[in-house]
Amino acid sequence: MEEQEKSIQDYLAIVSRRKTAIVSTALIVFLLGLIIAFVWPPTYKSSATILIKEQEIPTELVRSTVTSFAAQRIQTISQSVMTRPNLMEIIEKYNLYVKERKRKTSEEVLEKMREDIGLNMISADVVDPRTGRPGVATIAFTLSFQGSAPGSTQKVAGELTSLFLAENLKTRKNKAAETYIFLTDETARLEEKIAESGKKLAAFKEEHSDSLPEMSVMNLSMLNRTESELDSIDADLRALKERQFYMQSQLEQINPLTNMRSATGESILDPASRLKALESEYASLSARYSDMHPDIVKAKREIEGLRQQTGQGIDTQQQAKVLTAKRSEFAALNKKYSADHPDVVKLKSEIKSLEKSIADNPVQPEKQVLKMQPDNPAYISMQTQLKTVETEIQSSKSRKKRLNEKLLDLEERISRAPQVEKEFYVLAREQENAILRYKDIKARQMEAEIGQQLEKESKGESFVLIDPAQYPEEPIKPNRIAIIFLALIFSVAAGLGIAILKEAMDSSVRGVSGVSKLLTAVPLAVIPFIYNGYDLRRKKRVNRLIAGSVIGSIVLVVLFVHFFLTPLDVLWFRGLRKAENVIGV
Repeated sequence: MEEQEKSIQDYLAIVSRRKTAIVSTALIVFLLGLIIAFVWPPTYKSSATILIKEQEIPTELVRSTVTSFAAQRIQTISQSVMTRPNLMEIIEKYNLYVKERKRKTSEEVLEKMREDIGLNMISADVVDPRTGRPGVATIAFTLSFQGSAPGSTQKVAGELTSLFLAENLKTRKNKAAETYIFLTDETARLEEKIAESGKKLAAFKEEHSDSLPEMSVMNLSMLNRTESELDSIDADLRALKERQFYMQSQLEQINPLTNMRSATGESILDPASRLKALESEYASLSARYSDMHPDIVKAKREIEGLRQQTGQGIDTQQQAKVLTAKRSEFAALNKKYSADHPDVVKLKSEIKSLEKSIADNPVQPEKQVLKMQPDNPAYISMQTQLKTVETEIQSSKSRKKRLNEKLLDLEERISRAPQVEKEFYVLAREQENAILRYKDIKARQMEAEIGQQLEKESKGESFVLIDPAQYPEEPIKPNRIAIIFLALIFSVAAGLGIAILKEAMDSSVRGVSGVSKLLTAVPLAVIPFIYNGYDLRRKKRVNRLIAGSVIGSIVLVVLFVHFFLTPLDVLWFRGLRKAENVIGV
């Protein structure tokens, strides 16, 4: 069914049909608002204003020992006042938070009280008399407390104010006394230090009376000459070490044994080189012949003789390198030829021979050195030159050591002469500084003593109560008029909302227009609703209920105004006075 367009008469009809739901819902919501406004406990607030009074005596004449800023000092005092013992004493003294103490822990109750205590700074734009720069300074502060009872609220605010004032006096006096005691102890310590430094200075003069720096010029000249000689020796040592390194590298490249030649002019290898050649040749022969072959037996005998002559064992590392090369060569040949090819068979035999030799002779922990005496003239000449260089290095080191000892002796001589004077100046300067420090601390001690007397007589910066805590006549919350007004608005909105909701959920067809739109035809006749006796009695009962509810609401509002806002007789006289003013005009 298409949505029907409603006219003003339709909306009035809806209100007439749903007036019971509208009125009942509005009354319930309004009564709930009235109950909340009546039941909500009032909260009272009592505040005290404390002025931060400047020092009575000018600071140019007398300086106070309390130099912290007022806002910082107020926060410090606040932490000292709002401690657990102080707050618990106030709670028990004035019987505060009775319900909360039954349901909550003491820490929660203390936190609630700290939230109810208010501390607000009052600042003003001032000009610093010392620098002439404008700034913001705290000139006063307000201390407040919120509570459910006006009497106890005022008393607690007054109690907190007294604690703040007393704590401020106590803090300033304690700080002044601590400053004076500290400076007094420091003065006594400096007096002892001055006496001790005087004794040290006198004893030092007596002990070093004949130690004068008369040899300083000559000692400096000898010191410079010795340092020049040391620089020369260091340069010689660097050159000798470079030469030694060069000769050692050259010596390692020279064969200690002379290569001889035969009658035919062929080069005869030295035993070590001959041993390596025979080992390589033996591996090749082992691949072609058996162990009993004459060439194999001859090679073994010659190898053993050379090993005894040179003192070397089997070079298994060299054999391992040869074995790796042979295996690589075997892999390449195996891809090209068959397993019966002569080259493959020969190479396979050589690999087996090398593997057996390496297995029979484990790796030596280190290679033995050649035990034979060198006979190569070039090697012997280079070795002699190297020993000569090493001898020169040792000689230079010995000379450098002697020069270093001489240098240390000269440095000691040079330092000994001015040391007496230096230590004397240190002791004298120490005593002079102690005397100056003593004078400064003594002057500060006298100022601290005057400042302590200033605080004792309350002549310094102080807190002055200019507005004590007043008895709160009206609560600061809740705002009952605002609650009733909001309850009235919400009640009307709730009633209309219920009516709209019921109308939306009702699928009945009402009125001639509704029937016409539904049937697309005009009805022949309209029969009006005929009220019987029951309907009339029911309608009267509903009207009486609505009238009673409205009258009851009006009575409740009048009672609320009379008891919580303004008495009715006062309102009556105010109305008469305004009427007289209007008539007079």
